[in-house]
This record gives sequence, structure tokens and C-alpha cells, in this order.
Amino acid sequence: MPLLAILVLAAGTYAFRLAGPVFRNRLRLPERLELLLPVAATILLITLVVTSTLTEGHGFAGWARPLGVLVAGVLAVRRAPFPVIVIAAAATTAVLRLCGVE
Repeated sequence: MPLLAILVLAAGTYAFRLAGPVFRNRLRLPERLELLLPVAATILLITLVVTSTLTEGHGFAGWARPLGVLVAGVLAVRRAPFPVIVIAAAATTAVLRLCGVE
């Protein structure tokens, strides 16, 4: 990626983050929109996780990766420590791939 593109993205990100505190008292969003924005962010994050879990390139990623993510999800719901979640998910995926599950 060219240096100019990186600098433009960095400046845009910084400006976007700075806009929140600067415009907090000047800009009023409708109450319904304030309620929907966190939901929209959650939905966007979930779709990103599902897409990166189930696809690789233009096709299905295989069963090992989704099962590893499932293990991570179960451990997260049970409030396991983050390193345990990551190691268990990676180990599940690796063992399944060693066993021939793609």
C-alpha cells in the first residue's frame, strides 16, 4: 500500500474519532437512531465474523475453521480467559485439519 494512502487513512480515522467529542453537544441525533446505532454495530461485527469464518477466497472454508470458532464461542459464553479461548479454538482447528477434516 502506498505511503500516501496510509497517511490519508490514518488522518481520516483520526478525524472521525475526533468528531465524536467535538460534535457531541452540537449535533443531536434522533432518539430512535441512537438506539439503533449499537444494534447496527453489533450486526456488522457478527456478519464480519460469519463471513471470515465460513469463506476463504470465493468458496467455503471447510468445517475445521467454523468448528474452531464454535469452540471459541462456547468458551466465551462460559467466560473463559481470552488466551484459553484463542488456544482452544486454534487447537481445535489444527487437530481437525490433522485428522483430515477440511
